[in-house]
Amino acid sequence: MKSLIEGLPSEIAQRIHLDWKKNEAGYWAQREQLLARYRGQWIGFAHGRVIAAGTSAVETFHKAQESGEHPFVTCVGREHEPSRMRRTSFAYDATYPEEPLPVLTVEFRRDAETSGSPLNRVIADTGADASALPWNDCERLQLDLQDGAPGLMGGVGETAVATVVFPAWVYLDGRSYPCRLQADFH
Repeated sequence: MKSLIEGLPSEIAQRIHLDWKKNEAGYWAQREQLLARYRGQWIGFAHGRVIAAGTSAVETFHKAQESGEHPFVTCVGREHEPSRMRRTSFAYDATYPEEPLPVLTVEFRRDAETSGSPLNRVIADTGADASALPWNDCERLQLDLQDGAPGLMGGVGETAVATVVFPAWVYLDGRSYPCRLQADFH
């Protein structure tokens, strides 16, 4: 099976923690057994065992990452389906046709309690289970690639690109919300 790391820029791929690579390989070695029990569920897999499981990608990812074991996190049976999101490289247009897109100042945090970096003109998606930021914004947040997990993200079409997913928090209206923050290298 092709590793998720293979789609990342080489300078990023070489900085992914070695334990994540081992956990990805271990998952694939046990996948057939895991399908019987966990098909359609999100799991965190580390050191030959499931360390977190659930139906929420965000909750399962955060719980697995808290272990510090650099887990491979995936939806069993749907491993190569990317997180779908709308990608844009143009400035927000207040005259967007039909339904205008809400643009906010959002503070992304590395943990729920510590202040992070406010980013302006973020297009909010209230139904999303993941957020994407350009890599330079991820670097501003001082995200460590050793704490990330390779993954796939895609637009509303069928394309998918490699990403690194980080457990992060979004601070809005005095409250922190967990999210899967995906680095956009394109």
